[in-house]
Amino acid sequence: MQEKTEKVFVRNILGEYVSELGKEFDKLVVVNADLMGTSRNKSFAEKFSQRSFNVGIAEQNLVSFSAGLAYEGFIPLAFSMAPFLTMRACEQVRTDIAYNNANVKLIASYSGVSGGISGATHWAIEDCAIMTSMPGMTVIEPSDATQAKILLKQAVQKVGPVYFRTSVEAQQDIYGEKDAFEIGKAAIPIKGGDGAYICSGVTVQFAIEAALQIRREFNKKIRVVDMHTIKPIDRQAIIDAAKTGRIIVAQDHNIIGGLGFMVASILAEEKLAVNFKILGITDKFVPMAHAPYLYHQFGYDADGLKNSMIEFFKSNI
Repeated sequence: MQEKTEKVFVRNILGEYVSELGKEFDKLVVVNADLMGTSRNKSFAEKFSQRSFNVGIAEQNLVSFSAGLAYEGFIPLAFSMAPFLTMRACEQVRTDIAYNNANVKLIASYSGVSGGISGATHWAIEDCAIMTSMPGMTVIEPSDATQAKILLKQAVQKVGPVYFRTSVEAQQDIYGEKDAFEIGKAAIPIKGGDGAYICSGVTVQFAIEAALQIRREFNKKIRVVDMHTIKPIDRQAIIDAAKTGRIIVAQDHNIIGGLGFMVASILAEEKLAVNFKILGITDKFVPMAHAPYLYHQFGYDADGLKNSMIEFFKSNI
């Protein structure tokens, strides 16, 4: 984990990085649904015009078209907003991609409530639950730009469908260029034995901040588990976190069906009893607001994560 730096937009970094991947993988193609600007695909289209496709505002066609390219031996990166890829095109993802184990990488922005004042139509608070239920689908949610680049390259090299979930909110750089990541294996940016945060995406930076505050104020060492791969999930990392006796799971997603439910099911299957809490979007729709405000209202920003862990320690602090 590196020192605190300026926040960056992951989708901006990925947009440029896809052009680099295009040089390395000659079968890589980019498909978007009239969202080249939103998805930051312009540089790829300029460099590889014969490998860039815009199907218009038609996400169902986007998915089926990408599946067809995969059947012909290409590696399609299908870019769109998370709610449109996972809900408007849900049947096509299931039947054309997952059912056939098509080698399509779905690159989704606007995860969770990161769309902020765009409102509920542009929020993706159900997408993780939908995509993890698709047989054979790998689901990835990177926590910073460095990790996103490494995992995207691994996703391109991996045969089979991948859903790559990203925020449109700026995120803190957490890792350095020398850090290594592997699909299916969690990262541990902060070690600790007094409790554990298991998080993904934008919530990882909040968990790190909360853990550092708790260490300074209460001399408690809280582990931060960066569960960048939601499926296949790192079972051993969850078992190890349970040894701390306290687990808080946070994800920018509905608390039902997301990362928290997956962690809970493993704890139950392994018969592990711990203090446990899921933080995320409660089971309701709320009025549109800027993302940081919503993170705070739902209690999974740094303040919320800190306060929830302190609740576990109230009798000891």
